[in-house]
Amino acid sequence: NEGKELSKEEKQRLRKQKKQQKKQKERKNEKSETEKEKTPVSLLPPPRPVATQKAPSALPAPASAPIPVPASAPFHSSPAPSPADKPAKSKAELKAERRARQETDRAAKQPGSSSSGIKTKVPLSELNPVVKRLPEHVQVDDPAVVKRLAKKLERQQIPLRSDYGYKVSLFSHLHQYSRKAPLTQQLSIPSTVIHPSIVRLGLQYSQGIVAGSNARSVALLHAFKQVIRDYTTPPNEELSRDLVNKLKPYISFLNQCRPLSASMGNAIKYIKKEISNIPSQCKEEEAKTKLLTCIDRYIEEKIVLAAKAISKYAIEKISDGDVILVYGCSSLVNNILCEAFEKSRKFRVIVVDSRPRLEGREALRRLVQRGISCTYVLISALSYILPEVSKVFLGAHALLANGYVMSRVGTSQIALVARTFNVPVLVCCETYKFCEKVQTDSFVSNELDDPDDLMVTRKGKTQLENWQDVSSLGLLNLVYDVTPPDFVDLVITDLGMIPCTSVPVVLRVKNLDQ
Repeated sequence: NEGKELSKEEKQRLRKQKKQQKKQKERKNEKSETEKEKTPVSLLPPPRPVATQKAPSALPAPASAPIPVPASAPFHSSPAPSPADKPAKSKAELKAERRARQETDRAAKQPGSSSSGIKTKVPLSELNPVVKRLPEHVQVDDPAVVKRLAKKLERQQIPLRSDYGYKVSLFSHLHQYSRKAPLTQQLSIPSTVIHPSIVRLGLQYSQGIVAGSNARSVALLHAFKQVIRDYTTPPNEELSRDLVNKLKPYISFLNQCRPLSASMGNAIKYIKKEISNIPSQCKEEEAKTKLLTCIDRYIEEKIVLAAKAISKYAIEKISDGDVILVYGCSSLVNNILCEAFEKSRKFRVIVVDSRPRLEGREALRRLVQRGISCTYVLISALSYILPEVSKVFLGAHALLANGYVMSRVGTSQIALVARTFNVPVLVCCETYKFCEKVQTDSFVSNELDDPDDLMVTRKGKTQLENWQDVSSLGLLNLVYDVTPPDFVDLVITDLGMIPCTSVPVVLRVKNLDQ
């Protein structure tokens, strides 16, 4: 009898599982299911007469009935029940199980969640490990940040450079310096901790004598080579630790003279990594020789050989009869055009320039010296000469992780107008200028140059001679702008020709190599 009762219960539970969606049967069975979970099998009440009458007609009894269980035996002493033998679950229990399963799957996908699917409070630093504090040079309008920066520079025995002139409110968070008041004026040379080569380099940066990403990076590396040559390890100190601490005030000094470029930041990271990799038992002269070799190799591979590889790829895009438009004075673009001309490619160059730097004049001088046919126009005439242009070659200050191109101000305007005229835009950039910074506009992070450069002097006079005395007048001299990847057709790098959206892939490969 007990075996038959179990089989009938099994059929009844199967039928209930098929009709779980019906609310009436679920409500009737909720009480009985809770009682069955608490009561042993032998003490379960007999099934209702309705179920016993319908059960034989619905399904025949199995051939081998299960072994009857004594009243004193616990439930787990019986043979392992099949899934159908388990008590039917209510709708609320099924929902709870489904919710727990979803939470478990979600926890497996999201790092920082518990494996049991229960939501736990995770610190913001673990959820966003990439989020970093904003650099100090873009928080000038915050008095607390300025005070903290002044204390840091005071510890490093470096004076704080004061801002110059009235700043436009939209760019009040950026530094604005004057070339008439360089940082070296506030240094007492005999007592300063800054190496003379770094002082000279900082003055060249602030006066605009050394300009351009490649030129600034090469000059920085050569200055660091001189620092390493003159360095001697103090007693009871390790070179790998002391030299890194020695470089920190030098970097702060250069950053005060002019904000570091993305290429300079990558070069500094490379030097620090090489210094930290020097073993403690290595001799000083051997370590210094190794560092100097690493710096020379970096210049050769990342800048010189990279430029040759980019020229090789870019020349393939230059055909006979092309009219190529260039903007400003990019050393990389100039080398490409000169090498293409040496390989007997027949083309014409249109050099577009803009105030106040007028860098295009230097590019024009270099190209004309090589015998290349050139046309010189200002950026205001861009829309008039673009119909005859076949390709646009642009240099880059940096390539950001989201595919945006950071270059000299005016580049985005040229790319936009070229896009309107369906002229392909090719950006030439070495991979050591790729950075993990993300930016979509030119306001958050940029560089403000000397506003006095905007004043036009004719016959020794200018209309804006005393512009600082006018409280409502501000001169804005932006250095860079940001070009969206939609306006760039191709980026030519030393690794090949890639779209702007492939910048994260290059950054990932570089991090794996390091």
